[in-house]
Order: sequence, then structure tokens, then C-alpha cells
Amino acid sequence: MSQVTNVPYGDLEVGQKASYSKTVEEKDIQLFAALSGDHNPVHLDPEFAARSPYKERIAHGMFSGALISAAVACTMPGPGTIYLGQTMQFTRAVKLGDTLTVRLEILEKLPKFRVRIATRVYNQRDELVVDGEAEILAPRRQQSVELTRLPTISIG
Repeated sequence: MSQVTNVPYGDLEVGQKASYSKTVEEKDIQLFAALSGDHNPVHLDPEFAARSPYKERIAHGMFSGALISAAVACTMPGPGTIYLGQTMQFTRAVKLGDTLTVRLEILEKLPKFRVRIATRVYNQRDELVVDGEAEILAPRRQQSVELTRLPTISIG
């Protein structure tokens, strides 16, 4: 298990940045499809995807959204953060094998512990794939927590 310490509202500063990265693997696409119920063949069927504008399978757009959620929840502000809203514009397709990096930047501290955060996702070529903004409710006090170890999941 790994320990994570959050950044409470009082310690957040406009311009503060954090990042979170993950490589998109076959199991991620299959698990996301199973979890979300989105079985669009452009994500799962190579023959169908070959006839699409992308010519190959692409990741679900909301998979990138889930990575933004992970970055906010586990990186900055971290544990105890509550999502209030998220906007996203998908600017480029994400393909299997892409390494995505979520870059967060504090844009504004609002009353009542609310914070606006720029949420941008880039691929390994530093191309913007998602441009967005979140509004969150930041934790009020600093705390360190052990992240729960998830069970091994197999697909077959």
C-alpha cells in the first residue's frame, strides 16, 4: 500500500500544479467497457474500428475523465476532495499504448472551500487530448491515508 497526504484548502495556491500518469492497456479498455456498459465497437472491435475515422481502436473518452478524477482524488488536493463539477473537451483520440499525463493547475480559490482546477490530459507526444476544468470542494485539514490495495482482476 502507499500513503498519500492531501493538500488542504488553506495550503492550496493559485498556480500550484500536480500531475498523474498512466499507460492505456488492453485490460483498461475491457474493464472500463465492463464497468461503464459502453460496448461501442470502436473501443472493442478491431475490424469495426479499422473502418472508423481513427483506423484503429480508441479508448473511451471518459477513461481520460476517470484519470482526471484519480489525479484530483489521489494527487491534488488528494484524499477528502469532493467533486462538484467537471467540463471536458476531447481534442484528440487516445489509443491503446498511449501514456496519458493529467496536469492539474489551481486556477481560483472560491468561498466555502471550493476550488477551480484546470484539468488537461496529454499523451506521450505532449499533445493535448482533453482540455477541461473541475470545481471541487477541497479538504479542510491535512491528513495522510493509506490507499486501499485493490484485488487482482483478471479478464478471460
